[in-house]
Amino acid sequence: MVFLNLLTFGLWGKLGRLTHYAVDAVLISTILAGMRRSTGLTFNTERVTVGGDKEANKWIDKYLGVGEWVMDQSVAIAGSSGWFHRTR
Repeated sequence: MVFLNLLTFGLWGKLGRLTHYAVDAVLISTILAGMRRSTGLTFNTERVTVGGDKEANKWIDKYLGVGEWVMDQSVAIAGSSGWFHRTR
């Protein structure tokens, strides 16, 4: 195992860490999507300024869209399973 780690320059550990951060980012985006759906509170992307560039707002909207997609898929899967039922 040490030889494989030396051969890949420790990339497996870095890949695992990157995957962990990506999953955490998706979970945060999904939590924000759930907040928007349950309370109506939305993240104000206009307040975010990165060097006065509007491109950052587009990336934030895409990031939040990933959370919306994950929320949609989670609700669809939970709704089609027998483990959950709708109460309203």
